[in-house]
Amino acid sequence: MSDTGDRELGEFGYTNQLKRTLGSFHTFAAGISYISVLTGVFQLSYLGLAQGGPAYWWSWPAVFIGQLMVALCFAELAAQYPVAGSVYNWAKKLSNPHLAWMAGWMMLLASIVSISATALAYQRTLPQITSFFQFIGDGTGTSDAANGVLLATVLIVFTTLINAFGVKLMARINSAGVFVELLFAVLLIVFLAFHFVRGPSVVTETNNTGAGHSAGYLGAFLIAGIASSYVMYGFDTAASLGEESLNPHRNAPKAILRALVASFVLGGLIILFALMAVGNIQAPELGTVGLQFVLTDALGPAIGRVFLFVVFIAITVCVLAVHTAAIRIAFAMARDNALPGGKALARVNKTTGTPVLPAIVIGVLAIALLVLNINSTQIFSAVTSLAIILIYLAYLLVTVPMLVRRVRGGWPRKDTPSGRFSLGRWGLPVNVLAVLWGGAMTINLAWPRNEIYNATEPFHWYLKWISVLFVGVFAAGGFAYYWFVQRHKVGVLADHAARGAEASEEVAQ
Repeated sequence: MSDTGDRELGEFGYTNQLKRTLGSFHTFAAGISYISVLTGVFQLSYLGLAQGGPAYWWSWPAVFIGQLMVALCFAELAAQYPVAGSVYNWAKKLSNPHLAWMAGWMMLLASIVSISATALAYQRTLPQITSFFQFIGDGTGTSDAANGVLLATVLIVFTTLINAFGVKLMARINSAGVFVELLFAVLLIVFLAFHFVRGPSVVTETNNTGAGHSAGYLGAFLIAGIASSYVMYGFDTAASLGEESLNPHRNAPKAILRALVASFVLGGLIILFALMAVGNIQAPELGTVGLQFVLTDALGPAIGRVFLFVVFIAITVCVLAVHTAAIRIAFAMARDNALPGGKALARVNKTTGTPVLPAIVIGVLAIALLVLNINSTQIFSAVTSLAIILIYLAYLLVTVPMLVRRVRGGWPRKDTPSGRFSLGRWGLPVNVLAVLWGGAMTINLAWPRNEIYNATEPFHWYLKWISVLFVGVFAAGGFAYYWFVQRHKVGVLADHAARGAEASEEVAQ
């Protein structure tokens, strides 16, 4: 039996128009660069430390355990269906076209918002390297947000161009960036270890952040944990590149799990060692600048700037990977004619072997989202939180129908070839935990809090509830468009239909 994955593509009614050029490290690099420890840890560590103190570190292993349950479910799916737009096509296999469209829509929207949110990390890093990058104002108030939008826009333009030129160029840049990121993450851990000024008991200190919360420190911890929630997702990217990968049934599941585990180990040690190395654990800069402050404080300005430059590289390849994943979701839905302008969005450039139009459209939309929030001082935490909520919802639209199928005896497949990753008898408890975790985190992330969505005056009710309003409007509005307009046009496009398949077969009854 072929290991290319083309047999499973035939089950979906597709023929592969993408080029299989990616090896095992490429798929691993795609997954780990989407997670990107150096990006996530350094972008939102200020939030975790400000809201939960050093004890926020415990949210890191808590999020890892929860996300590991989801990743194990995804690894099992990736072993069967390593296809572009993984979440969208997995939901289609596990449930029905309507739920699949919703999963794809939420994932596509989440990916676009994630591009915007991740690109904003430039503002937390580049001006710390040199004030040259603070082009607008002095970095306080709205000038911080405005300058962040400017830097993020430059980055998104870059990732748009790279993705338009083809997956090979993207993979080379991404793999090189990931190699540098992993190498310097290990070096950073070693350097911090030589600068300890306190013991690991620092992670029991709350800095009295629980004061003022009705639930005490638990209330503070749930907010601080958003910083960890932001990092450990996007591991499904390894499977979404399955149609461009060699031996995807074997490589994709491994890449998903290795990316998550490596991120957990490296990120957990970086946060812990940084807290043990910083000179003053009460320094206000920890709650405003974050771990970037630790680099220059503990390691000195020169060495600190070297590591900040590596963080800059990590951010770049992270946004590149997120953009790549978003393109695959759009492409997967477009070849089913499930998006407006499907035929144009699904067109693969013969020279680059890449769908170019989705790269451009997604880049423009990500920049537009930033421009709409250009004067918001809460842009960093608010946009990030919206991205994570959408991701968790999209994941739930896979893990919930997977659990239903599993309970009914329809999963795992009875004809699964031997040797492919399977949870076996652990499948049911792992799947249940994945669903419970996803539901709990979605509620926590979307909970209307001033600390995340409206921390500074003027206080408005609609800003406090922006997560619920944003998700509700785009979910309801998007599905209404699908149901009344696009649903009647859905079917595999003729250019992408497998031989013997009906090119315009209606998949929504």
